[in-house]
Amino acid sequence: MSTIIIEVYEAFLSAGVPEDKARAAAKAMSDDQNATKSDINKLDKELAIIKWMLGIIITGIVALLIKTFIYH
Repeated sequence: MSTIIIEVYEAFLSAGVPEDKARAAAKAMSDDQNATKSDINKLDKELAIIKWMLGIIITGIVALLIKTFIYH
């Protein structure tokens, strides 16, 4: 059974949104879209890999620049 966020629902209603659309929007916003610890840990691992890849790329670019302008 899905729930709705009452504050969001009431805010939509006070903004003039029709009741059926306000209910659908509030329901969509509340449907299990919270990040879990597992999700956060997965993102941390992916970010660590991206940091390493970026470091390797920057090191390669710096090496190429040094070779081009200093040891030509």
